[in-house]
Amino acid sequence: MRGRLTRRRRIRLVIAAAVLLAVSAALFGYAFRDGIQFFRTPSQVAVAPPGPDETFRIGGMVEPGSVLRSGSRVEFRVTDGEAAIPVAFTGITPDLFREGEGVIATGKLIGGTVQATEVLARHDEEYVPRELAGMDLP
Repeated sequence: MRGRLTRRRRIRLVIAAAVLLAVSAALFGYAFRDGIQFFRTPSQVAVAPPGPDETFRIGGMVEPGSVLRSGSRVEFRVTDGEAAIPVAFTGITPDLFREGEGVIATGKLIGGTVQATEVLARHDEEYVPRELAGMDLP
């Protein structure tokens, strides 16, 4: 009889652990549904535009000749070589932001333009900040 109670307790414990694991995985996925984002290319946005309420990331190159600045507002086009999508951003752009360089913008597609709330400049593994450019580092 004692062995049977222990076995029942183990089965209940395993079932409870499985339920807790499933609930925690569901809560984790729900919490990060907007936080885990990969960027979309301009071609992907052109083919399947997101809804006006969907926040997404668009990534590509800043199209040469497309950057227009007006005070703290900057407008530019992001391209992947096949399609180009206009982006509008109000704020301070990163130091590495320039034409012909990689960029990722987070925002919503409204009226065919991404209204960005964040702009990130991409760089390769050889990037060195201006402050460290002349220093000999080990």
